[in-house]
Amino acid sequence: MSDATGDLPAWRGGWLNRLVARPGFQSWASAFPLTRGRARKDGAVLFDLVQGFVQSQVLMALVEMNVFRRLRAGPQSAEDLGRAVAIAPDRMQVLLQAAAALGLLTRGRGGRYRLARKGAALMGVPGLEAMIRHHKAFYADLADPVALLRGPERTELSAFWPYVFGAGGEIAPDVAATYSDLMAQSQRLVAQDTLRAVSLKGVRRLLDVGGGTGAFLEAVGHAAPEVEMVLFDLPQVVPEAQSRFDAAGLSDRVSIRAGSFRDDPLPRGADAISLIRVLYDHADETVGALLAAVFEALPPGGRLIISEPMGGGRKPDAAGDVYFAFYTLAMQTGRARSPDEIAALCRAAGFAAIHSPRPARGYVTRTLTAQKPE
Repeated sequence: MSDATGDLPAWRGGWLNRLVARPGFQSWASAFPLTRGRARKDGAVLFDLVQGFVQSQVLMALVEMNVFRRLRAGPQSAEDLGRAVAIAPDRMQVLLQAAAALGLLTRGRGGRYRLARKGAALMGVPGLEAMIRHHKAFYADLADPVALLRGPERTELSAFWPYVFGAGGEIAPDVAATYSDLMAQSQRLVAQDTLRAVSLKGVRRLLDVGGGTGAFLEAVGHAAPEVEMVLFDLPQVVPEAQSRFDAAGLSDRVSIRAGSFRDDPLPRGADAISLIRVLYDHADETVGALLAAVFEALPPGGRLIISEPMGGGRKPDAAGDVYFAFYTLAMQTGRARSPDEIAALCRAAGFAAIHSPRPARGYVTRTLTAQKPE
């Protein structure tokens, strides 16, 4: 029997944890030559957890004021940047120093700041700046995490993502455009990792359910020229898809079907169906019904492709079990399921040959494939 204390038996791990939890022991361990390195390392990690929200807010301020993009042309001083965004130089200095301490900027001679590699990389990640901006709603819900855990009647994030409640025709066009744009931008990374993990060899026709404005199918179209594609999503979400496929030269290979998987039958004729960042938005009952519909729509031997953030299950995962778990709490529906939990739902729908490879970047996505028996 083991617990969180490495591979120690539970009774030994519990004894050690009780010892480590004593303030007197911490004081002694931080000074004793054989333990002070570990004590200081643990202290630094704990302090990073304590200041994590401040780091996130520093990043939010940098993105909100386009500091990274302003510095792309070259180094600037706190006075220059402050003047551009109506922030006093001494206060802008606080932000820039924090950014440099986080490795996002570097401070050069004369007190001028330039982009560090990490800050430059942030601009190269599709959708990341948009995701950071929309975190205002998420952070508002996390201002009282205990209240969030108890289940408030309404959250800021649930208002940002109304489609997960099956709002359908009730979604205003400007709201649909906002979340469609964010999903499309962030979907590029997900598409990259999905197509690296999942082979489309032998697939003739792919139906992407909940595919939004078609970012995933655009990636499929370039990666697998032989595959015909069908996009299925809410009427308010898909209008931009046609222009995307036109611009990509894929219109002759993609058909668009508007509808809700909650209320409408899925299009037939595909030998593979993809659910990209769909299941974790919804409750188990909705997921079970959707997987049953997918099973019914596929021919014998047809393939199911799932790609989304997942929890770690028996081995907790920092992305799935921290960020995405609380994100779905704030959305007030869905959850970050482990691969084993998703596999169980797939088996209940009738699927077999279920496989979930080790992800390249679990914080981006994880994949699971299944097959309808012949």
